[in-house]
Amino acid sequence: MDQQMTNAFTAVPTGLGQLWALAIQYGLSLLGAIILLVGGWLIARFLSGWAYRGLSNVRGIDETLARFFSRVLHYALLLLVLVMVLGQFGVQTASIIAALGAAGLAIGLALQGTLQNIAAGIMLLVLRPFRVGEYIETASVKGTISEVGLFATELKTEDGLYLMAPNSTLWNTPITNFSREAQRRQLLSIAVAADSDIQSVKQTVAQIIKSDQRVSTSPAPRVMSDDLTADKIALRIEYWASSRDFYQTRNDIIDTLKAGLSDNAITLR
Repeated sequence: MDQQMTNAFTAVPTGLGQLWALAIQYGLSLLGAIILLVGGWLIARFLSGWAYRGLSNVRGIDETLARFFSRVLHYALLLLVLVMVLGQFGVQTASIIAALGAAGLAIGLALQGTLQNIAAGIMLLVLRPFRVGEYIETASVKGTISEVGLFATELKTEDGLYLMAPNSTLWNTPITNFSREAQRRQLLSIAVAADSDIQSVKQTVAQIIKSDQRVSTSPAPRVMSDDLTADKIALRIEYWASSRDFYQTRNDIIDTLKAGLSDNAITLR
């Protein structure tokens, strides 16, 4: 009995020593992990902010795209720090990386459509076939661009309606941008009596068109004979004007043309 008590008292210091050794070992690991976490977070924050500022200053890089890449860098660095922290406690990082790869593959397959929209959004932001405020038309949508995001693009239709189009839909179809070029060609058609002095009519029409300051002189307006029947001659009028004021310019020129032809006793058919 005395021997057992002696052995028990002898084992206490030994157990405490082992416990203290373990506490020191894991305490240092915990301290290192905390330092690694804090330092990694600060470095990730600094580098992502630096990347955002750098990309924002690059001409042609949209702010949305700069923010997206900076966030991807931020979370990638945090993930790397987390793997390093787990390595501090003896966790096999190779198995973690393999598990993350498998999880990433599974998530990618599950979110295939969403990832397509993100990829299309990145391409739209990089290549910029349209910008905010421009009017576009595709096979399925048309309207004025309100916002270009990573997942979808917001538009405002001619009726004042809100429209959201997935980026993959826009990227996979031809896009007509009516606002990109500073000028657009505008076409008008009129018809006059077949017995009219056609050259005089053409000169009068050309003078009326040129009198509008919004009409470009280069290329100059053109008035051409387009069709001929027994009772009338059809004229095709071409002129270039600002894309921004396309409809207002067309409206004003039609009104001015009608009044000018009436003043010159030219009857429309």
